[in-house]
Amino acid sequence: MAKQELTCDDILKELGAKQYRPVYYLMGEESYYIDLIADYITNNVLNETEKEFNLTVVYGADADVATVINAAKRYPMMSEHQVVVVKEAQVIRNMEELSYYLQKPLLSTILVICHKHGTLDRRKKLAAEIEKVGVLFESKKIKEAQLPAFISSYMKRKGVDMEPKATAMLADFVGSDLSRLTGELEKLIITLPAGQRRVTPEQIERNIGISKDYNNFELRSALVEKDILKANKIIKYFEENPKTNPIQMTLSLLFNFYSNLMLAYYAPDKSEQGVANMLGLKTTWQAKDYIAAMRKYTGVKTMQIVGEIRYADAKSKGVKNSSMTDGDILRELVFNILH
Repeated sequence: MAKQELTCDDILKELGAKQYRPVYYLMGEESYYIDLIADYITNNVLNETEKEFNLTVVYGADADVATVINAAKRYPMMSEHQVVVVKEAQVIRNMEELSYYLQKPLLSTILVICHKHGTLDRRKKLAAEIEKVGVLFESKKIKEAQLPAFISSYMKRKGVDMEPKATAMLADFVGSDLSRLTGELEKLIITLPAGQRRVTPEQIERNIGISKDYNNFELRSALVEKDILKANKIIKYFEENPKTNPIQMTLSLLFNFYSNLMLAYYAPDKSEQGVANMLGLKTTWQAKDYIAAMRKYTGVKTMQIVGEIRYADAKSKGVKNSSMTDGDILRELVFNILH
């Protein structure tokens, strides 16, 4: 049976219980989880006095494997553990030589290797060696559809509730850069009025700078409802505020929505739960828009819309377009979607 991979939560739970492994190889495209685990180890394993002598941070650009092994082989001073953190490990050459150290790692050392924007080849001997004695963790980018669930659970851990519309506005505006997203969430928590533990669309508008009435979430709703006037008002606002509403973000979100709508037609069960399961959505309220859209658009029309969005995207990058502004492109696209 395949060994179940540890999640970020599993690793943090182990660390919270002071169950430490000799090596943590943290890799992948999503920096957020790599930083979360590395920072937890850096901040919690040693106290402030122990850190003076027992915390070593090395950068891949200034180090080689020998430097890392030498640091890991040191014994702690007046402490049970020493922590060695290797940042930017993806630029270190001959990383496979770490295997020599892993044959007999020092149990008093906690070696944390941060390999961002890529992964170790799991077929290589080093991957197997790491898994034998420690943790090989891959931090994967989360899908756009999973963002609302990520936001809700992050805020729940902080004791804050978030209205679904506020969640969707923020997910649409920030996208899947989790470090930036959590930064915006922390900003919202700090700006909550005393005694209030619920984030509303009005607070998003005030503190993040997204209009609660004129945003990609509302544009999508207008298209689902086939509300021509509302859709055109939003596009006019986008045209006047291009910095906060870049066309690429709008096209990307519309493309994801209508691509998912294509899949929704194939759901054997067309209930909210059935559509949510088909699209991999964590909450059923996200499925409501798709069910409403299936009543307004046929499968054939949806296919045409996906093609129109691709065409608009090419135009926004200058392909077969010499004079149209971003506003013109969006207006034409919305007309083609609604008619």
